Parts: sequence; C-alpha cells; structure tokens
Amino acid sequence: MQLDELVRALNLKVSCAEGSLKRQVRGGYVGDLLSDVMANSKEGDIWITRQVHQNIVAVASLKDLAGIILIQGSEPALDTAAKANAEGIPILVTDLPAFEIVGQIYKLINP
Repeated sequence: MQLDELVRALNLKVSCAEGSLKRQVRGGYVGDLLSDVMANSKEGDIWITRQVHQNIVAVASLKDLAGIILIQGSEPALDTAAKANAEGIPILVTDLPAFEIVGQIYKLINP
C-alpha cells in the first residue's frame, strides 16, 4: 500500500513532506526508543511514535522508512518539520493512541 493511500484511508494529517507520499508501506514499527527503532525497524516500515524531536527524522532517513506517524495529536517540533521537509521524510499526525492506529494500519496492509 502506498503512503498516500494510507493517509486517505485513515484520515491522517500530513504535517511534513507532502510531496513524498508515493512511498510503499511494507510494514510498521511502534516505538519511542530511537535505538530500538534503529535496531529493529525495516526499510519501508511506517514508524508510529510519540517523539517529536528532530532525531526521529535522522532515524527514519537512516532506515529508509516510509514515514512517521505521530500519535495523540502530537505535532513535530519546528526544527523537526524543517528537517523532515528538507529530507523528504513524511510526518503524519493522528489523534488516535498508538494501539488504535496500529490496529487499523495492520488491517489495511495485511488484508
């Protein structure tokens, strides 16, 4: 499933890098500990987190993740948004908690 399809299906707010939504979502990873995400996420994963600082962009770029979803209405910090736009890393926002958005994503990419 492409990231733009996920955005539409889940009514996600595109906060950063709107021009990079044609990425393929192959799986997902949930976590707030950057070292855990670096060690265990896979290329093409959508990352669900509560973190909003600019290091999330560095991790997403390093791991070639499809994008980042911030939960519970969290918004990226200004420097995070600037870095995400510069690097083409989509940051999406949902008002849902991690448990709910992960369940919905799982159903969509694993029919």
